[in-house]
Amino acid sequence: MSIVSNTDRVALVTGGSGGIGEAVVTRLVADGFAIGVHYAGNKDRADALVSMIVNNGGKAIAVNGDVADEHAMAVAFDAVEAAFGGIDVVVNTAGMMILSPIAALDLDDLDRMHRTNIRGTFVVDQQAARRVRSGGAIINFSTTVTRTSFPTYGAYVASKAAVEGLTLILARELRGKDITVNAVAPGPTATALFLNGKDDETIATLSKGAPLERLGQPDDIAETVAFLAGPGRWINGQVIYANGGLA
Repeated sequence: MSIVSNTDRVALVTGGSGGIGEAVVTRLVADGFAIGVHYAGNKDRADALVSMIVNNGGKAIAVNGDVADEHAMAVAFDAVEAAFGGIDVVVNTAGMMILSPIAALDLDDLDRMHRTNIRGTFVVDQQAARRVRSGGAIINFSTTVTRTSFPTYGAYVASKAAVEGLTLILARELRGKDITVNAVAPGPTATALFLNGKDDETIATLSKGAPLERLGQPDDIAETVAFLAGPGRWINGQVIYANGGLA
């Protein structure tokens, strides 16, 4: 039995238990969405987020699985559909970033990152393309570094450039279904993924890069996602650079 009717808006957010994903979950809940909070490894954090949402009158469940495993993701999509009656929005924030000069990168790290970022996005998009209801949205995640071309980001940018290409083609393949497909490309954003391994001087320099002279916050990115998930129906097949004017 569904928890809510099919007329209610439902979102599945991969990587939803932390960082930008958690901010996206919180923002979409504020817009009245029922949420599938996906996690890969941190069950306790996902369960705590779901409990907070439910205790505040919202609707959410936690689902898990490797985004690159098509069987696990089919189960996750099934669970959200069973709980809430369908899926209107899929936001794929799950990702991995390993930084290294191209000449020095361990190819096992390349394979691990590309499995999550490229195959994972493909698997999630494939399920979304089959399941998202008319009037819905699919939102992938790229990076502003596809424009800024910072050293040591080569393998990561290669994976996100693939995500952008996939996004633009899927938007055209879904012609006639009234489903938008876009990618959000954040600039430097104050998350654990971004801050890990950077010293204070590097962070300060990056903070001054944009004309707004600060790092982005997860809530800044979540606002962009909420627009694409809601009123931004005429934006389709685009990469939105949410970076404070950095590039």
